[in-house]
Amino acid sequence: MISAELTGVLAQRLDTAQTSRRDTPSLADGHELDIDDAYAVQAGLLALRKARGERIVGVKLGFTSKAKMAQMGVCDVIVGRLTDAMRIADGGEVELSGFIHPKVEPEVAYRICRDVDLDDPSVDIESCVDAMAPALEIIDSRYRDFRFTYTDVVADNTSAAGFAIGPWRPVEDVCDRAVRLRAGAEEAVGSTAAILGDPVRALHALLDMARRRRIPLCAGQVVLAGAATAALPLAAGLTECEVAGLGSVTVKGY
Repeated sequence: MISAELTGVLAQRLDTAQTSRRDTPSLADGHELDIDDAYAVQAGLLALRKARGERIVGVKLGFTSKAKMAQMGVCDVIVGRLTDAMRIADGGEVELSGFIHPKVEPEVAYRICRDVDLDDPSVDIESCVDAMAPALEIIDSRYRDFRFTYTDVVADNTSAAGFAIGPWRPVEDVCDRAVRLRAGAEEAVGSTAAILGDPVRALHALLDMARRRRIPLCAGQVVLAGAATAALPLAAGLTECEVAGLGSVTVKGY
């Protein structure tokens, strides 16, 4: 484990990269971090954001694609946190200069309807959500030249930068729905099955990680289940995520 002092230094480094929109070298360049260190740095990073008045409004999952897990040599999802400063209204504008090198992903979102007791082994996580929606997530790795390790990504709050949620609707089975992402002139198509085979499995994976990492899951929070296609660069103009039978959500880059 790295020291508390170094944890704070690395958290400040990532926070400065985000607020100044200037990338930073991989933390692995000169520091040997394990996964516990990475989540400690993430916690420090979030503490800095909360000290500026931001509120935690949700959680997000990463590495929910089996191909991505294999690429990174891991077998676990990763978890980051969403704050109110990251929220973008459906159809809202996004200032591209507010990021370093932003990309966008199409997702399925769930809404938590009651606090989850992490210490209750019988809790039914599916009964703790009351709505779902199409979503867009903006990711913005703060690392130079996109050089980063598994622990780098976790420390950097899983590249969380922004999110937009479409209209909420009752929870239904969306295990294999067509997904289309349009970002400027580029387009990606895929399926919700890319999210752990079925997005609802992301809820169970989240509960497991929340128990291990003591991440509160509270009523009203949003859960981003993971990307359904590869990410595309966030561009000027309209970006839209459409999930068959679930709806669509848009943002406008400028």
